[in-house]
Amino acid sequence: MALDPASRSRYNLEDAAVLLLDDTPMGMSILVQIVTGLGAKKLFRCSSVEMAQQVAAKHEIDIAIIDGMAPSGMGYDFVKWMRANCQEPNCYTPVIITTAHTPASDVARARDCGGHIIVKKPFAPIVMLERIIWVAREGRPFLFSEGYVGPDRRFRDDGPPDGVGRRREDLEKATAEAAPGSASGESDIEIQPRLTS
Repeated sequence: MALDPASRSRYNLEDAAVLLLDDTPMGMSILVQIVTGLGAKKLFRCSSVEMAQQVAAKHEIDIAIIDGMAPSGMGYDFVKWMRANCQEPNCYTPVIITTAHTPASDVARARDCGGHIIVKKPFAPIVMLERIIWVAREGRPFLFSEGYVGPDRRFRDDGPPDGVGRRREDLEKATAEAAPGSASGESDIEIQPRLTS
């Protein structure tokens, strides 16, 4: 999703309660500037996981922007805690995870802790706005299992793998071929009469 900076569309987070978790003053300052620039007025600024847990336990949160907190990864742990321990509606809160490092292991960790999307630092305000809008609109179902609580991790639509057809089309083709009088001739299946005693 790409927004045109010259677009006349306006988005406003004025009524949204936004939880921000970043343990660096610079990172928090940048997040605050971005979300207040998007109209947010109700901000919960947290510099530690403990502060964020207290806020999430007491207040209703509309969106959370969480730093991964490398190298400890405590931000990922907070998201996992929020998904498993917060009451409704906070356990369903859209979560955007930010990080300066995006090796495949961190991307997988962000996905597996229950985050909606990961955004690499540094990012422009329009990038954050695009991600907020995407998270608000995408509507993936939530899954609850022993090892995972969060949005469905399968959201890429790449279509069927090369050389494999679609299941519905394959079923229709197989049914047409097996039908009596089809182009392929008579069915090889013999129907046995049912014996009764």
